[in-house]
Amino acid sequence: MSELLSDGSPLANIMDIAAMVCLVLAALLSVAAGIGLLRFPDALSRLHAATKPQVFGLLLTIAAVALDERSLATLAALVPVFVFQCLTAPIAAHMVGRAAYRAGQVDEATMVIDELGPAIERSESLYR
Repeated sequence: MSELLSDGSPLANIMDIAAMVCLVLAALLSVAAGIGLLRFPDALSRLHAATKPQVFGLLLTIAAVALDERSLATLAALVPVFVFQCLTAPIAAHMVGRAAYRAGQVDEATMVIDELGPAIERSESLYR
């Protein structure tokens, strides 16, 4: 098996090309996120542009590193990074979105359903 993955072997070349493709795709996702941050009109849209490509871009980057290193130890070290990012990114985006809503940084004309407004009004009426 080790001769299949040695430098210059066809399988090693395929893995190197796959790693390169993963990195290029991750870079394109980063560019798309940057363009979205600049072009989208309000905080919620920008938040969407920043968080959606992030997780998939990280997955592609981790895949590229794992394909390049070809080591189970490296993969074992990278999996917790991906898991923690998948756990924390949505929570952080949720909290930033709530803060933007409360600060009035949301374009209400583009919202289809406003579920947070009534919840905030109920909570504020409890503390008055």
